[in-house]
Amino acid sequence: MDAPRFVPLAGWREYPPDEMKRRAQSFADELHRRRTVREFSARPVPREVIESCVRAAGSAPSGANLQPWHFCAVSDQEVKRRIRAAAEKEERDFYEHRAPQEWLDALAPLGTDSSKPFLEIAPWLIVCFVQLWGLLPDGRKVKHYYAQESAGLATGMLIAALHHAGLVALTHTPSPMGFLNEICERPENERAFILLVAGYPADDARVPDIQRKPLSEITSFK
Repeated sequence: MDAPRFVPLAGWREYPPDEMKRRAQSFADELHRRRTVREFSARPVPREVIESCVRAAGSAPSGANLQPWHFCAVSDQEVKRRIRAAAEKEERDFYEHRAPQEWLDALAPLGTDSSKPFLEIAPWLIVCFVQLWGLLPDGRKVKHYYAQESAGLATGMLIAALHHAGLVALTHTPSPMGFLNEICERPENERAFILLVAGYPADDARVPDIQRKPLSEITSFK
């Protein structure tokens, strides 16, 4: 095995303590403005915006730097129609037969059901796939360790990037999601991790009246 190659750290910037505090507070405030939206506008979003957001997601840390993810960005109306039809089929089965009552009760305050019109209305659907294994140059398989965790980190960064760009997003996880492999023509080593709906909010968009937990409930310092 070749010895690992290291290069000098580049790109990191140190800020004075007061500037760090300001930047940290500003970023926290910006992300606290983020809301999950289910009512989208059909207004187009330039592909370049989506490309930059995916580039941000691709900078996420990953196990052994294997970067076990693929993002399929969909704007084609026919492909979006196929995704909606397949997703709603799974969602109807979920709501009517498979979902435990406890989960339905938890979803009730959000007003969700099996109808997913946003899958056709929003200008972009971004399917985040996790790669469970990869191929070496000689054709051998290599397992991707911490693939789910790595894909989760990248997806979180993508959501933040979309918000930072001035868009809204919705995380959608129809179960099972195998139809996304077929529609997006992805290989057998990948599994759909999450489906992000991205675009502008509808002019009359409304969101549930819910609150986030305060810092005291989600943090402890020792």
